[in-house]
Amino acid sequence: MPAGLDAESAGWIQALAGAGPRREAALARLHAMLVRIAQGEAARRGPRLRITGPELDDLAYQAAADALVAITRKIGQFRGESRFTTWAYKFVIFEVSAKIGRHFWRHPAVPLDAEDWDRLPGWFGADPAHQAEWGDLFAALRRAVDCELTPRQREVFVAIVLNDVPLDTLVLHLGSSRNAIYQVLFAARRKLRAAMVENGYLGEDSAERS
Repeated sequence: MPAGLDAESAGWIQALAGAGPRREAALARLHAMLVRIAQGEAARRGPRLRITGPELDDLAYQAAADALVAITRKIGQFRGESRFTTWAYKFVIFEVSAKIGRHFWRHPAVPLDAEDWDRLPGWFGADPAHQAEWGDLFAALRRAVDCELTPRQREVFVAIVLNDVPLDTLVLHLGSSRNAIYQVLFAARRKLRAAMVENGYLGEDSAERS
């Protein structure tokens, strides 16, 4: 167990690393906490993708279950740099984001909201004044994400750019580093900008800046 843990975090680690009824009780408490977090996050973000009712609730429960598995599998990696509950929170937020991301790409008719539209064209250097062109740009971007990026680049792009997954959460989930994620995202942006230039959606100077 990491040295210098707060009492609550130490209690969680001892219970989850143990066996028998104490561990089962800790798992039940942790799962209930994860479900509450997942439901709150799903309720906040689901309406944008028109996910409501039982489907939204099911997404939250799946995210909580997957987060619980990930947390128990990686419990030995907890270093005590934050409270255990804060560390666990990152797992379930990522799972909600990942599931919303998969839903997003399975349902191409679902629009991004205004905030997302504002973010995406600017991310590629497009002029916000040309709002009428954003629909075509977004469709081209979707095709480029599917065809030009590697699976890892696609995962990082969707998580950070479309789903607002916190960088530290993604680092934790992928077992990577901040620098490695930055490099993946930089490479993805170069590929996507090049594809946008090649198809006439961005000027050549945009590709040169990437």
